Amino acid sequence: MAENRERDLVLAPNEYAFISDQTKGNVITYVGPYKTSMANTDKPVLFNKISKRFEICNLEEAIQPFVTAPEGWYIVLKNPAKENTQPQVGTSNSLIGLEIGRKVNLPGPRFFSLWPGQMAEVTAGHHLRSNEYLIVRVYEEAQARQNWSKAVITPQKSNGENDEEVKADDEPVNPATLTMGQHIIIKGTDVSFYIPPTGVEVEKNEDGEYVRKAVTLERLEYCILLDEDGNKRYIQGPAVVFPRPTEKFVEKNGMRKFKAMELNENSGIYVKIIAAYTENGKNYKVGDELFITGKEQMIYFPRTEHALVKYGEQEIYYAIAIPHGEGRYFLNKNTGKVHLQKGPCMFLPDPREAVIVRRILNPKQVEQWFPGNKEALDYNLRLQELNNQQQQEAQDSYKEETQRSKKIHQSNIQQAYKDLAAEQSAPAVFGNSFSRKEDFTKPRMIVLNSKYEGAVTIDVWTGYAVLVTSRSGERKVIVGPQTYLLEYDEVLQGVELSTGTPKSDEKLMRSVYLRVLNNKVSDRITAETKDFCDVNITLSYRVNFTGDAEKWYNVENYVKFLTDHLRSVVRNALKQQSIADFYANGINVLRNLILGEKTDAENRRVGWTFTENGMHIYEVEILDIELLDKDIQTLLFKAKHDEIRQQLTLANREKELDFTNKNELIARQIAQTQSDTKQATLQLQKTEALSQLELDLCRLENEFKTQQEEMRILLDEQNQQLAINGAKLERDRANQKLQIEMAQLLLEQRLQEINAEVAAVVSKAQAVSPDLIAALQAFGDKALAEKMAQTMAPLSILGGNSIADVFANLLKGTTLEKVLRLNKDNSQE
Repeated sequence: MAENRERDLVLAPNEYAFISDQTKGNVITYVGPYKTSMANTDKPVLFNKISKRFEICNLEEAIQPFVTAPEGWYIVLKNPAKENTQPQVGTSNSLIGLEIGRKVNLPGPRFFSLWPGQMAEVTAGHHLRSNEYLIVRVYEEAQARQNWSKAVITPQKSNGENDEEVKADDEPVNPATLTMGQHIIIKGTDVSFYIPPTGVEVEKNEDGEYVRKAVTLERLEYCILLDEDGNKRYIQGPAVVFPRPTEKFVEKNGMRKFKAMELNENSGIYVKIIAAYTENGKNYKVGDELFITGKEQMIYFPRTEHALVKYGEQEIYYAIAIPHGEGRYFLNKNTGKVHLQKGPCMFLPDPREAVIVRRILNPKQVEQWFPGNKEALDYNLRLQELNNQQQQEAQDSYKEETQRSKKIHQSNIQQAYKDLAAEQSAPAVFGNSFSRKEDFTKPRMIVLNSKYEGAVTIDVWTGYAVLVTSRSGERKVIVGPQTYLLEYDEVLQGVELSTGTPKSDEKLMRSVYLRVLNNKVSDRITAETKDFCDVNITLSYRVNFTGDAEKWYNVENYVKFLTDHLRSVVRNALKQQSIADFYANGINVLRNLILGEKTDAENRRVGWTFTENGMHIYEVEILDIELLDKDIQTLLFKAKHDEIRQQLTLANREKELDFTNKNELIARQIAQTQSDTKQATLQLQKTEALSQLELDLCRLENEFKTQQEEMRILLDEQNQQLAINGAKLERDRANQKLQIEMAQLLLEQRLQEINAEVAAVVSKAQAVSPDLIAALQAFGDKALAEKMAQTMAPLSILGGNSIADVFANLLKGTTLEKVLRLNKDNSQE
């Protein structure tokens, strides 16, 4: 019975199973609700979608649920029935004819079982946002044309702002033009929900998703669309960008949208025209190159006709800040001429015509132009090595390219091109571009001291000059203090200077700096006098360069030129002098010979001028005059000593005579002066006596007049005082009389008051009787005794006596004693 139950096929509603009759090969579809018993020749089977074959399985695996598509879903049914019918529910169904190889799309709600050999895939309807889209492909041309209008489409609600901008590229689909394999974009801006009709399928992206994201661009953003034919489209924001069916977004580092290039007056981009176009009435041809800066366009969006020219990874070219006193070399690629741009400025070279170059100085130039600057020498040596390496690398690269060309011709051409493409492949980059070697953009410059940037700068100090020559033959003299920037083809012309004392050509000093002010040239001259005595003269010339500066460098070794000429002049002059005369006055002879005689009140000399190079000797210092013959030198010294000794003796005698004359003259002058002084003193005393007499008389007369005036004033004062005293006595007498009268009146008034008081007292005394007086006295004594008793109570307690005894002892001998005794008696009775 259990075996029979296992052979029973029981199907619930919405279930079906395929049963194969192994004797006939038929596959019957049983659709629930249904129950049947299977024969031994009946086998449950499943249809393998991959191998497209029926495979035997157990009964439980053979039972399958209906294919169900709810609202908003659809079923992709492969191999549909010719009558467009599905197996009936609740019975067994024999196989009917199928349209093998066809595929239909059935929108929900729908559910049914499958015929044997049918395949179904249930897919959710495609919901689209405004920035999403679908790519659909026509897989059956006739069905797509017939059913195109049967697609389930829900139009997107319009936002009312960017419809025209978003749909500018839209073209309505004409079903009659649909072809096999055609791709169509379903945009979220047009459709919010979509189910494809029969003949059309939705393609998945690389991630297996149907719905694809469009690119939403903000302002200053853009994206690039690459078509299958190689053309590109550049879309600027703000916009929602949907690709055409044959286009795809160009990505860089995983990004599909890019920022526009922001330019300013000090930056720009290098662009090459790859397609002819016309803009603002100007025609641009293929191959033209543009350098767009912020002056023409502050915000740059790439376009299909433009391709960026890059050196390495450099896209935007920036200006170089050149401070005052500095410069940069740049090469004009059209003319081959190197120019110098001086600061201060912001220098933005046009890459179409100019490229910044770097100048390399050879060791000899560095040593002469910048003496003692080892850092500059090392830098230029390293720069030369780097340049040699780059040239060697360029040669090696040329050899590799030659070998590669031979390999292409000798081997399979197609495979060689594939290898070359693999080597040169690179990740997707922004826009179109030309890759050029980065070496061309490296600035060729030398910067001295610590920076090593810019043009070669020569600092000419005060009192110095340099001669600058160019390869075109131009020359100029730069006189310090001044800073000069060398052009790329300019060099400093050097001079050779004799060294040593005396000056010779054995060891020449080479320099590019000429000392034109306060130059000092020392030398030693050996000459012979007319009496055949050899003399060594050590001297130093002070030299300035004057006149036309172009002539200063006409003589290569001006030191040798000066010393040779003046040696000849001095030797000729000494040949006319005796040794004694020259030894005695040699300095003055040489100064007059070289500098000339003093010509004006300021004792100035004209000096010696060389017209050949403008060299002017304005001063000469005679440092030493030496006789080479020691014997003659000794005789000259001895003769000179004797002469000096005699001159000293004579000078002493002359000094003694002068002293005596002056001494006597001074004595006479002293005596005369003393006599004149005495006479002047007496005369002064006489004059003083007369003046004193006159003064005394004037004083006595003035004193007499003063006394008389004082006596008169005193008399007037006495008279006035007498009058005042009389008036005062009269006033005092009147005041005393008035006071007496007032006192008399006051006295009389007081007597009256006293009489009244006496009368009142008498009246009061008469009113008081003796009895009243005695009663008042007794009453007062009694009250006093009571008060005393209260006060004496503590004392009586301390003494052990009564209060009356204590009080009696206290009042003993007073009038109150009687009162106390009287009270005591009354109390005893």
